[in-house]
Amino acid sequence: MDITVTVNGRQIKAAVEPVTLLVTWLRETLGLTGTHIACDTSQCGACTIHVGGRSVKSCTMLAVEADGAELVTIEGLAGQDALHPMQQAFHEHHGLQCGFCTPGMVMSAVDLAKTIPDASEAEIRAWLKGNLCRCTGYQNIVKAVRAGAAALRTS
Repeated sequence: MDITVTVNGRQIKAAVEPVTLLVTWLRETLGLTGTHIACDTSQCGACTIHVGGRSVKSCTMLAVEADGAELVTIEGLAGQDALHPMQQAFHEHHGLQCGFCTPGMVMSAVDLAKTIPDASEAEIRAWLKGNLCRCTGYQNIVKAVRAGAAALRTS
């Protein structure tokens, strides 16, 4: 099937197999490997991207379902000269350990900051329940999300 999508600001027309998962197409066809495949059950959130401005687990969506949509992956979040404020906050507050879950965490956190700009710690933890980190106790992730959200409010 033919699809037309905008990925990280670039319009792409492509033929895709009807059964191809969006995460697979992003990684294998477009080479956007920041979107990770981990659990194969949509439980971990490592594959989170933005579809139409909302965070979506790209392993739960077929590439053909994205036809006409605007997609943003972790590679498209930052500008050319600087990190996105949420990425910068994760860096400054050490909101990562091994880094495998970080792209999905950041993408979810950006959506949270747009949806609930001044989220409480409990709201952040509830929002991120669908993003698993096996390395941390989430303390620094929560700090990073709060700082990133604050930076987004002032930018």
